[in-house]
Amino acid sequence: MSQVADYVLSRLHAWGVRRVYGYPGDGINGLLGAFDRAGGEPEFIQARHEEMAAFMAVGHAKFTGEVGTCVATSGPGAIHLLNGLYDAKLDHQPVVAVVGQQKTLCLGSHYQQEIALDQLFADVSEFCQMVVHPGQARHVLDRAFKTALTTRGVATVIIPEDIQEAEAQPSPPRAHGSVFSGVGWSPSRALPDEDELRRAADVLNEGRKVAMLIGQGAAGAEEEVAETAELLGAGVAKALLGRDVLPDDLPYVTGPVGLLGSTASDTMMRGCDTLLMVGTSFPYAEWLPEEGQARGVEIDRDGRMIGIRYPMEAHLVGDAKETLRALLPLLRRKEDRRWRAEIEKNTREWHQLCDRRAGQHFDGTINPQAVAAELSPRLPDRSIVTADSGSGTNWWARHLSLRAGMNASLSGTLATMGPAVPYAIAARFAHPDRPVIAFVGDGAFQMNGMNEMITVLRYAERLSGGAPLIFAVLNNQDLNQVTWEQRALGGDPKFPGSQSLPDVPYAAYAELIGLRGILCDTPEGIGAAWDEALTSEVPVVLEFKVDAEIAPIPPHIMLEQGKNAAKAAVTDPERAGIVRKGVRQKLTEYADRLPGRGTS
Repeated sequence: MSQVADYVLSRLHAWGVRRVYGYPGDGINGLLGAFDRAGGEPEFIQARHEEMAAFMAVGHAKFTGEVGTCVATSGPGAIHLLNGLYDAKLDHQPVVAVVGQQKTLCLGSHYQQEIALDQLFADVSEFCQMVVHPGQARHVLDRAFKTALTTRGVATVIIPEDIQEAEAQPSPPRAHGSVFSGVGWSPSRALPDEDELRRAADVLNEGRKVAMLIGQGAAGAEEEVAETAELLGAGVAKALLGRDVLPDDLPYVTGPVGLLGSTASDTMMRGCDTLLMVGTSFPYAEWLPEEGQARGVEIDRDGRMIGIRYPMEAHLVGDAKETLRALLPLLRRKEDRRWRAEIEKNTREWHQLCDRRAGQHFDGTINPQAVAAELSPRLPDRSIVTADSGSGTNWWARHLSLRAGMNASLSGTLATMGPAVPYAIAARFAHPDRPVIAFVGDGAFQMNGMNEMITVLRYAERLSGGAPLIFAVLNNQDLNQVTWEQRALGGDPKFPGSQSLPDVPYAAYAELIGLRGILCDTPEGIGAAWDEALTSEVPVVLEFKVDAEIAPIPPHIMLEQGKNAAKAAVTDPERAGIVRKGVRQKLTEYADRLPGRGTS
């Protein structure tokens, strides 16, 4: 007799699911038995924690475009999913979560592990439904996938234990109340109103200094974005979630924008008279043009999100690719290329500045910028790179140059710690022939990354092979991003009680559990360490002992931040180092006018 749990897995497989990330518990015993009987169709991948399973589902969605799927037991297991699911919600990734629940007989009795799961998942989910009848499973699962794909969000399916183990009803009885759903979905073509397209073209054609800002919503529209930028003589800045939309070697791609952005992007935003935003909800309005400085046009598929970061004159609600295709014939090529020439000059100077900053090492310690800078020319074709939240994100964004065919992502909107490692694991499962490299701070690695090395070990035979899988850990014994935020935003010195981290031998830990560990603790060894890791046929933990006193200097220092940093430096326990190194880093911007250019 086939159980509902068996039917659930067969339906997941029919929807194209090949791997389900999760962790066991008695609230999903029925599903676990079904996974055993399913023979890997779909396969259960055991993470070390439900939060990591949810992150893996998000990583799968980000690097395949498919629905990511995770499973968790009732009560605490379900609760653990939430951080990863919110990452999916805020970064607009299709994820389906299947969650166990106590038997329907005891619901409402304050039973052990009984949680009001429909309420718990209400905010994170675009669709949340509990299956209370075997014949309901079919349409609930189908609607979950259709909703996740259509809204690019989270759908949660809750299945009590007794329903999991009940006899399956693949086809519900033909009776009043029954519904008969099917597997299948296709994306729609969304185009703006033609009058709005003409209004947008008028704004863009009349602008003399056009700046573009693109996000992940521009993915798939690479050619159209590039053609638009060429016609308008525009530069293109990239929100972090859109950093793999266009390669960084294009001369008009100014790089990241915002607090961890480039000076080229900042100069462009401060000097433009027209702003074109494509597929991005970049939140930090203080890094966009001042209100009234520029006229605005925005393209976004979600009309709820359009025109909420900057006042726009034209609101193009539609797909980036389709909308740009419709817009391009209405645009006139700008013959005056002085603005474009200025952008390209500023971009070249930004890359040179990054090189000079990365080349500065103090007191024999590794400048963390150099870790990314040394990897950049070594990145293999078709690499997938992930990043965690922390100061290392700055170096990943600024110093790592992506070429065409590469992919990159991080927790963009939730900006949570912890996803770089599970993203990388999911990417490798999905693309076993592609190099995968995760940039992780020691704080995130201690939080949960070290645990997931056990997952890597468990599946090491499958995750090993001809393409490298590298977990690069920046060991500075400091929760560094928050430390700098305390200084610049709060005006407070570093508080070692909250910020200092134990010095853990991460490479040795990798060796201890049976993986490859490589330690680099000198500036001279950075390149060789990357070369060794990139030729390894087994997964590698590559540990860099880096300087915690290298500040993530913003493109321009705002007055209040400058005052706060100066105030914090008076009593900061690392004041001598941060002042000396910060001044030297800042002076690299004026290296052309100073002796000893770029020296350490």
